[in-house]
Amino acid sequence: MKVLIVTVAGMSTRFSRSLGYECLKCLYFKNDIRESLLYRLLHQPVSFDRYIIVGGYRFGELKETVGREFSDMADRIVLVENPFYAEYGSGYSLYCGIKEALKYDFSQAVFAEGDLFVDTGTFVRVCVSPRDVVTVSPEPILAEKSVVFYRDRDDRLHYLYDTGHDLLFIQEPFRAVCNSGQVWKFADPGRLRDVYAGMTETDWQGTNLVPVERYFGQLAGGEYDQLQFIKWVNCNTVEDFDRLPAVDL
Repeated sequence: MKVLIVTVAGMSTRFSRSLGYECLKCLYFKNDIRESLLYRLLHQPVSFDRYIIVGGYRFGELKETVGREFSDMADRIVLVENPFYAEYGSGYSLYCGIKEALKYDFSQAVFAEGDLFVDTGTFVRVCVSPRDVVTVSPEPILAEKSVVFYRDRDDRLHYLYDTGHDLLFIQEPFRAVCNSGQVWKFADPGRLRDVYAGMTETDWQGTNLVPVERYFGQLAGGEYDQLQFIKWVNCNTVEDFDRLPAVDL
């Protein structure tokens, strides 16, 4: 069984500010729902047995829209509500997603943040790889918007993100530094289960990079695939959304 976890619980503050009204950005479109980030992500040309969508902000709207517009895959979609989306960091949404995924006998799980547009070709490569996968964005590394990972002197992965969108610090020698594509593949259910079991309640209240780093931090550089997206847009604002390729309606 293959599982896709998508987290869309955040409050979309910057996106709503740029738009001029409150909006759940994963469902935003101008002409048709097929333009939305969530529709594009769930309708990539690769199939999963379960699509676990973790919502929070405007959860009722999410539930209603998915039920109405995603009926073609209703039997495979599982909606999970994060009740602490406003109090905790993004880690709790991933906690909710992994908790749901562990109910199934899955062989691999892909995790994607729900405010992204990624090119189809690379996303398919992530999904069909038999190995663990970290992804890279082709955009420049900027502290105000980037999730960064670097490899230390022992070739172990570490992730960085400044929730204040100000500055990033690396306080040790490193072999490489990259802008994360914010899509990961967990190919070892046992390791994911161990990471889940080893996290404390406080750990889950931080960012989703805490469990991600604990999973991939156990691996050396040659033990996972690193794939770079050709087209990648993190939709923080409506101006970012306007950079997406047009949909053939």
